[in-house]
Amino acid sequence: MKTMFTQYSHMQRKSVKPFYGKITIGLERGYENVKIDESEMVAFLQAYQDTLIKNKKIYLSASISRCSIVLSGQIEEHLKISFINYPKFPLDPELLKYEIEELSKKLMYNFKQNRVVIEYIDEVVMLENSED
Repeated sequence: MKTMFTQYSHMQRKSVKPFYGKITIGLERGYENVKIDESEMVAFLQAYQDTLIKNKKIYLSASISRCSIVLSGQIEEHLKISFINYPKFPLDPELLKYEIEELSKKLMYNFKQNRVVIEYIDEVVMLENSED
């Protein structure tokens, strides 16, 4: 009979220094009052990931969750797209930031967003098209 420790002795442990990146993006197209379906954004993200894998061998794994941004009388549905430095495919944190910001720009353009916020462990970045 195997003990608990020998039963899992084949497992490997991999770790990297903590990295977190999180894009918060609205689910309304521009100021057109047109809702964006979450599946549309997921499909865009998956196509972008496929391109990164094919062209750069970069695996940008993401977690997606819904949230609402509330400010005074406004409430808007958003998606949070979260990233870690996945130990299976570790990357330099600066490269991760670069790729997350490139993805953010493409999401902004494709879904007509005026601004997007990106949260990292060490900074919060806002990308903005105009002061509107």
